[in-house]
Amino acid sequence: MGRVPSSRIEACNASPVRADGEFILYWMIAFRRTRWNFSLQRALEWARELKKPLVIMEALRAGYPWASDRLHRFILDGMADNARRLQRSPILYYSYVEARPGAGRGLLTTLAGHACVVVTDDYPAFFLPRMVAAAARRLPVRLEKVDSNGLLPLRAPDRAFETAYAFRRYLQKTLPAQLGELPSPNPTRGVRLPRLAALPAQVSRRWPDASPALLANELDIAHLPIDHTVAPAETRGGPRAAARLLGSFLNQRLSSYAAERNHPDLDVSSGLSPYLHFGHISSHQAFSELAAHEDWDADRLAAEATGKRSGWWGMSESAEAWLDQLITWRELGFNTCVRRPDYEQYDSLPEWARTTLAEHTSDPRPQLYSPAELAAARTHDRLWNAAQTQLVREGRLHNYLRMLWGKKILEWSATPQQALAQMIELNNKLALDGRDPNSYSGILWCLGRYDRPWGPQRPIFGKIRYMSSQNTARKVRLAEYLERYTP
Repeated sequence: MGRVPSSRIEACNASPVRADGEFILYWMIAFRRTRWNFSLQRALEWARELKKPLVIMEALRAGYPWASDRLHRFILDGMADNARRLQRSPILYYSYVEARPGAGRGLLTTLAGHACVVVTDDYPAFFLPRMVAAAARRLPVRLEKVDSNGLLPLRAPDRAFETAYAFRRYLQKTLPAQLGELPSPNPTRGVRLPRLAALPAQVSRRWPDASPALLANELDIAHLPIDHTVAPAETRGGPRAAARLLGSFLNQRLSSYAAERNHPDLDVSSGLSPYLHFGHISSHQAFSELAAHEDWDADRLAAEATGKRSGWWGMSESAEAWLDQLITWRELGFNTCVRRPDYEQYDSLPEWARTTLAEHTSDPRPQLYSPAELAAARTHDRLWNAAQTQLVREGRLHNYLRMLWGKKILEWSATPQQALAQMIELNNKLALDGRDPNSYSGILWCLGRYDRPWGPQRPIFGKIRYMSSQNTARKVRLAEYLERYTP
């Protein structure tokens, strides 16, 4: 197992490494998995170097934005997987579920007071960057954050890219050097470390470990102070479910992906987006298993970086179409979040998009729907209602219909700013893959991000790319989808 590349590691404070501490602490907040995880690998490096036990703390707050039964249950499924996987390991896995907002305050600082060093995850969106920065200011030991988000290190580019083409061309120039620096598939295999017998007593008494029954979905979460109106989805979370889903996609749906991915009736997408968001699977693992499935090696890469969507990888048409989503579009969203602190705000849109939307703000709207009507899928548009119903029931939107979903919200809102706020609210509240750089990319793309001006100008949209339910119904197969999701 090679060492974690320095480009993936960043010190968050100037506090010292304390060799006399009792253990190494890995504060798992974004990469909620034990495989293909540079953060865990870095924590193991420290444990070996200092000959100390390793403690993994995976905590679940009650007061995070949009906290609900749906999101909690998905995360808890992953915690159950991690607990099972580390049960016979010398690593001490500690799961904590906050019973009320603020109950976990002081936990990290207390544990860090016993630690040699704290390692955490470098994730550039939602409330996590602020949380890590706040922790860095108060921890008495060194805090490192480690990037295990994608094939490209987060801070390798020195700028934000405005188009997928420009970013794709950059990737094609840069990625060959990164493909030999993948995280270890199984960094805990055969690990030899001293094991910590128990957590400090003051921790166990005040912040008890989550019960196995809670993690295993044998205990109702109705007592937790979260939104109980958003029910759990049928989709189960966790690394095991993610690995099974990846296998079924590669073996059963990948071959049809390029030709059929836009047809909701066929639903040949990978379905991995929620698992990537919650860190239950790594894009490194997905890439590695795809390469094995394609019997591929890096010698098949094209010599020239053209920025084209196909032909560079030297894989099948469907494999390259999927990689463009998994690598180009996903990591473009991460790039924006790193380089644009205002990534989710209206003012982050390209100037041309804000100009054309401003010119058409006073255009009459065919309909104006309230947030309650949109949330309940009560519009005149049957296809939009079906897409919203899928989001409410399953916590997901078909990839192609996600674009139409956002465009229609723009058309039915008094201002584009209100449209953006409504898209973010619905997506972050209901979607299992919401609150993610990739989902912000999709939402703001509906308003012009990563796109170009389109003609002819239209009411409301101006030069923003236009979509309609009628045209969508002519292009893709929808009959079964409409039957399944019509409210």
